[in-house]
Amino acid sequence: MKKKQLKAGAILSYASLFLSSVISIAYTPFMLRLMGQSQFGLYSLTASVVGYLTILDFGFGNAIVRYTAKYRALNQRENEYNLNGMFLILYTIIGLITAVAGMILYFNTQNIFGAKMSLSEIETAKTLITLLVFNLAISFPLGIFSSIMNAYEEFVFSKVINILRIIINPCIMLPLLLLGYRAIGMVIVITILNIICLLINMWFCFAKLKIEIHFKRFDFSILSEIVGYSSYIFLGMIVDKINWSADQFILGAVAGTVAVAVYSVAAQINTYYLSFSTAISGVFLPRLTAMVAKNASDKEFSDTFIKIGRIQYVIMAYILGGFLLVGQEFVNIWAGKNYSEAFYIAAILIVPVTVPLIQNLGITILQAKNRQKFRSIVYILVAVINIGISIPLAKIYGGIGCAIGTSIGLIIGNIIIINIYYHKKINLDIPRFWKEIFIMTIPVVIAFGFAFFISYFVASSGYSSILIRGLIFTVVYIPLMWFMGMNTYEKNLFKVPFIKISRKLGLKG
Repeated sequence: MKKKQLKAGAILSYASLFLSSVISIAYTPFMLRLMGQSQFGLYSLTASVVGYLTILDFGFGNAIVRYTAKYRALNQRENEYNLNGMFLILYTIIGLITAVAGMILYFNTQNIFGAKMSLSEIETAKTLITLLVFNLAISFPLGIFSSIMNAYEEFVFSKVINILRIIINPCIMLPLLLLGYRAIGMVIVITILNIICLLINMWFCFAKLKIEIHFKRFDFSILSEIVGYSSYIFLGMIVDKINWSADQFILGAVAGTVAVAVYSVAAQINTYYLSFSTAISGVFLPRLTAMVAKNASDKEFSDTFIKIGRIQYVIMAYILGGFLLVGQEFVNIWAGKNYSEAFYIAAILIVPVTVPLIQNLGITILQAKNRQKFRSIVYILVAVINIGISIPLAKIYGGIGCAIGTSIGLIIGNIIIINIYYHKKINLDIPRFWKEIFIMTIPVVIAFGFAFFISYFVASSGYSSILIRGLIFTVVYIPLMWFMGMNTYEKNLFKVPFIKISRKLGLKG
């Protein structure tokens, strides 16, 4: 039964990712035009600022899953129920702290953003902050039930609820936007849907999983152990928030809501790009876990690191090349010409982030070897560099300046320093990795150059132009990568599914 839950949960995760991306791409142009740049910028800015409060989770969500699963495996029900009670108390306190932090933010909105906002924008921002903080404060204590469901490996129900929320949200929002409800209406809908989903998860835990919550014993020794486990997760959350949200905060302070709106479109494109890599690496995670259990050698880790990195590069290089080729026209049509600069911001972000994306298996290897401390320190350095460079550049170049600051931080920390660490301390064969990636880059450059040259002779415009140029790039990229870049193992990964399908169709015929 649990194996079926795991398989169905994995399939539904990819379905949710695909559906979310498709709906977001289709829905965003309407939202941008109906809300307007100022309102969208206000929403993006306040969501980004309040989003920093999510770090108050302290990484405990992951700890709930781990320790609940541990107690269930040991059949220690009383410890499990006491754990539920302890986390409910902790998260209720965190929810109250969030509310207080939100009040401080509310009363300082004028001081933080007053220089670049009108009085009406300040009042709207205060309302948005109030709603978003309320949403987050409620989400902390109610969110433990989602973690409990994961610990019980009840993936299907939670994924189905998430998919329904993805579908329902635009169905409600579009009519409201057409009626004139903008940023505030959007946040109200998001808040209501979120609370409904959290309450449904709570009902499932009590009614179906039959969980109990006990407040008999607050075990400080277990809490100390959990804090130690969660510390690196917490640190990673902080750094991620700084790296991917600081730019919007900086732009809100020095450039205004329009600059935030443009940057937010680019950030959304970057999020799509990041999700493709995560989906790909997740397929290979069970195999790596098995290697760790069998005490695999450094060479085996290197071979796996390179093998998976190559597969990711085949996909990510195709997406990157296609975006650089047709992205400008796509952004102009999709978001509108007022957001044209978002293409350059997105390009500056996704080109350097491609490297850590094709090396993200290294993070799992560090976790397996309990060597996360150095990476955490490096990523703090990245965040400091990002902010230190982005503030002055934002004043001069706006969103592009912020993107440059973020990219410089990525190159120094996530590429140069971390690659040296992987090679010198973790014993991954980084020189061989880059040698093989360089060889695979040759067909990418040829395909891109050919498609870029041919695009000058394409007379059409709009979506037809995007389709034609994308098709040219695809037709050239696939055979070049197949014959010049991919090895036998990678070819079989793509061939075997088609062979199996054709055989089944042949049998049916």
